[in-house]
Amino acid sequence: MRWRYKETVLAMCTLAFLATMAGRLVISPVVPQITAEFGISNSVIGLALTGMWMAYFCSQFPSGVFADKYGERRIILVAVGGTAVASAFLAVAPLFPVFVVGTIVLGAVAGLHYSVATSLLTRTYDEIGAAIGVHNSGGPIAGLVAPPVAAWIAVRYGWRAAIAVGTVVAVPIFVLFARSVRPTAPQRPDQPMASRFELAPLVELLSRPKIAFTCVLAILGDFVWQATSSFLPTFLVAYRGQSATTASLVFGGYFVVQGITQVGVGAASDRYGREVTTAACMVLSVAGFGLFIAVPGPVSVVAGTTLLGIGLGWGAALLPRFMDELSAAERSAGFGLVRTVYGFVGALGSVITGTLADLFGWGVSFGFLGALLALVFAALAVNWAFSLGY
Repeated sequence: MRWRYKETVLAMCTLAFLATMAGRLVISPVVPQITAEFGISNSVIGLALTGMWMAYFCSQFPSGVFADKYGERRIILVAVGGTAVASAFLAVAPLFPVFVVGTIVLGAVAGLHYSVATSLLTRTYDEIGAAIGVHNSGGPIAGLVAPPVAAWIAVRYGWRAAIAVGTVVAVPIFVLFARSVRPTAPQRPDQPMASRFELAPLVELLSRPKIAFTCVLAILGDFVWQATSSFLPTFLVAYRGQSATTASLVFGGYFVVQGITQVGVGAASDRYGREVTTAACMVLSVAGFGLFIAVPGPVSVVAGTTLLGIGLGWGAALLPRFMDELSAAERSAGFGLVRTVYGFVGALGSVITGTLADLFGWGVSFGFLGALLALVFAALAVNWAFSLGY
């Protein structure tokens, strides 16, 4: 098949997502070193990571408005370039309060990418589930490469050098994106941006029943995804007794599975329906958490990693639900708005999970994550039953 420009756009958006994700994921493997150097607890570092993820999702809605005003290409370049600069700032932060500021800045600039790129791909492709699945695979690929590399570098050169990996990854992708993707025409160049932030239209969009229901599901799912991304390596070290290097390799394996299966999850949602595929992801994730918590031995780690990797790729199935309910004119800012809402609340996953671990141990904190996904499955089942008239 002849390579087309739309494949170039998809590939570049995926690499840009990889860059913005790598800058955030290199922090997780070095959490123990950071807490040791600054003398802080799991709940405090969890609070910093929550700030990062909240800033990431707070950027989603404004990014859509900026894209409508200035075009998607410019906003994505700001996201990737900003990630490079913020990662370098984090690597040299002398005090923990400065480090916290750096994590928030990193989250804010990285957050400019996702909803803008998704809107661009929705305008480019007809089968959006598969396209979003490919795009989403940029995150798992970053998870495959960045955490093990960061862990290896941290052992030899310290956690600061490990965090600088975010800069090393982002700079060449910024250059490649700038040279490969043509300028994109803004959708609403003449509309005043202030009018886009009026409260009534935002409330109307969020109150639409299908969007509101999907938003609640996404909040719970993202809560679990954020917590897992923040603390899975630490859980494996503290609860499963693995070395930091092994835990980072398992963490990378989790993202490998997610990267391989994202496209399949998205394609399945196109073929079999968003709700059925999302429900299947919830079942697999709950089973994965159960294996991690209750079943000893390396086999359970491998099986749990596989199940979690597939199941926590639910975004490729659930997120197209938003696009299905938004008009073409609403998709950029509208999708950014719902991303901001569900992601901001879901970002509490890091601080709450860290606090539960401090108070009750890692088994309880990760068991709580599995229970939340079981709740998502139950909500989907009830909604399906109502749709059939039961």
